[in-house]
Amino acid sequence: MKKSLLLVFLFLTTATFAQKYYTKTGLTEFKASVEAFEPVEAKNNSTSAVLKVETGDIAALLFMKAFNFRVALMQEHFNENYMDSNKFPKATFKGKIEGFNLSEISDSKEYTLKGILTVRGVKKEVTTLAKFTKQGDKLRLQASFGVKPEDFEIKIPKIVSKKIAGTINISLDYEFIEKK
Repeated sequence: MKKSLLLVFLFLTTATFAQKYYTKTGLTEFKASVEAFEPVEAKNNSTSAVLKVETGDIAALLFMKAFNFRVALMQEHFNENYMDSNKFPKATFKGKIEGFNLSEISDSKEYTLKGILTVRGVKKEVTTLAKFTKQGDKLRLQASFGVKPEDFEIKIPKIVSKKIAGTINISLDYEFIEKK
């Protein structure tokens, strides 16, 4: 009996102390600007993300209303007319960094990042290159990819369609610290 309790304890301890890195201040930006018109871009400095080092699993969560625009009216339209942020308050990403190995990153290294991005309740597979950089005890992830509004059932009214890019560029810059 004592032996089986000890085995259960060791298993739970190992599972509990799996090496994870996290951030609550990740930067997610998007740009949907078209030349000759006012810039359509916003920043979200409060993306939460967790990286499980042993498996390369990664998950991120951001609240749509945390995107900040230079123009308040643009932010209002983004939340009310395009993203329907009251009904769909968050976006998520759940994926895997292929072949991820923390010990291989002496300075910086690129890996393929694949996963499912969920926006407005619509799921879309995303694949991109992610650059990881070690900075002391911190791990930085930088990546970018493009999505189309129609991928997430976002309808752009014809009157403003020429002012918004057909592909929206998303940039990630997350500084992870080890969860202790």
